[in-house]
Amino acid sequence: MPDILVIGAGLIGARHVAAVQDHPDCTLAGVVDPVQLDGIAAPVFRDIADVNVHVDGAIIATPTGLHASHGLQCAQRGWHMLIEKPVTATLDEARVLGHAVRTHGVRCLVGHHRRYHPSIDVLRDAILSGKIGAPVTSTLIWAMRKHDSYFNADWRRTDGSPVMINLVHDIDLLRFIFGEVTDIAALGSNAQRGSDKVESGGAVLRFESGLCATISFADTAPSPWGFEAGTAENPNIGTTGQDMWWITGTLGGIAFPSLTLWGGASDWSQPATAQTLSANKTVPLIAQLTHFCQVIAGTAEPIIDVDDAARTLKVTRDIETLLAQQILHPEDTKEKIA
Repeated sequence: MPDILVIGAGLIGARHVAAVQDHPDCTLAGVVDPVQLDGIAAPVFRDIADVNVHVDGAIIATPTGLHASHGLQCAQRGWHMLIEKPVTATLDEARVLGHAVRTHGVRCLVGHHRRYHPSIDVLRDAILSGKIGAPVTSTLIWAMRKHDSYFNADWRRTDGSPVMINLVHDIDLLRFIFGEVTDIAALGSNAQRGSDKVESGGAVLRFESGLCATISFADTAPSPWGFEAGTAENPNIGTTGQDMWWITGTLGGIAFPSLTLWGGASDWSQPATAQTLSANKTVPLIAQLTHFCQVIAGTAEPIIDVDDAARTLKVTRDIETLLAQQILHPEDTKEKIA
């Protein structure tokens, strides 16, 4: 039974701590956080260098800018790792981390936990097995209003764009289902808060297959449409159960998370018929932890390793760069419409 250390006890780190404490296949070795923590039945350390207990694996749930340095420290100590998304802040950091993982002979799993949803497996299987024919378009919405206190943390004020924090999840799922991205276009706005970060906008991605995907996003708009709201995966976000992702194909379409499969129409003169696919119920964070225990034991390979996560990071960073240019230098990027 592996001893797991959780590094970072913020919003997601606290959930990891609770998951490890409750999981039958692992034990909580300790928690690392510079802030004084109470009520944790395990040793608490201010810094990774202070850890003096046995550790088999570490969950890194610190701000993105610290992922690379914390990952390097874990690799040097021979600890297997589960790193929260995005894997690192930059591609160069991801390359360095990947080299360290290989050099020190440790295994690294990256926490794109949405891949552990059974409903995502059903969706992916429906598409790859041809139930909607050849995929043609994908339309996805993520929109919610983050409360003002969310931005109290210094790192969120300086690097708090919903692209890197939230859309990275959706981009990973798009890659997981449709393959690699070849082209990107994006437009963004900061009209509500007026900060120097994008807060809403849209992106269009073209994939190697020719499929085009659109993502509409905002962290300033309370809405029923978003992965967390639709799937009830996050206890901090209200559940609506509404679909937020629609995929069309040459033989029909499918909506998520309801898994409503539409088909039976050969052209626009015929009405499509619907059926609902079924999926098991699983808490993805727990399923991910179960998999991490298997990765630590060497009985399973990471389903999202550093190299895979770095490809998601590249697409996300490319979108972020396009949007940041529009916010900071609108005179250079805006196409005037008469």
